[in-house]
Amino acid sequence: MSKRDLKKYLAELNKEQLEEQIIELYEKFAPVKVYYDFVFSPKEDKLLQESKIKISHEYFPIKKPTSRWKPKAKLRRSVAQKYIKHFILLGVDPFVIADIMLYNIEIAQTYSSSNFIKQELFYKSMLNSFEQAVNFIISNGILSEFKERIFAIQQETIRQKWKNKYEFEAISDKVDL
Repeated sequence: MSKRDLKKYLAELNKEQLEEQIIELYEKFAPVKVYYDFVFSPKEDKLLQESKIKISHEYFPIKKPTSRWKPKAKLRRSVAQKYIKHFILLGVDPFVIADIMLYNIEIAQTYSSSNFIKQELFYKSMLNSFEQAVNFIISNGILSEFKERIFAIQQETIRQKWKNKYEFEAISDKVDL
């Protein structure tokens, strides 16, 4: 069904029928429920804090009191990407999205500052995250609020002697630091 056909169909329904359909969608499909829950109660701060906790657990997992072993860090960029995509779909404020994008890189750098990471893929994925974040920040016109954090991330790659530090520098040159 095309968007035009859908509009035509919806125009034929009365208010009560439309309400019934929306309630049915809300009950049947989790993404619809999530969307409406967010629209009517946009707790962006709570969402941001929850996502930061989950992302930080990828690098610094919490040991369960019943376990003798400390869990291993998973370093999955996909966890942060899932939250970023979800925030964009919900229409969360660009400041919040930019914050989580940069936080993802900052927590990874915190981890790598005290743990040697030999997988090249880690550094490449952090570079991709950095480029996406810088492009998002520029395209949303919020660069002045995030310039310092972008610069700090780029400087940290130099301090930690990341192999791709020059690529980070090239990307940060876009913002004319």
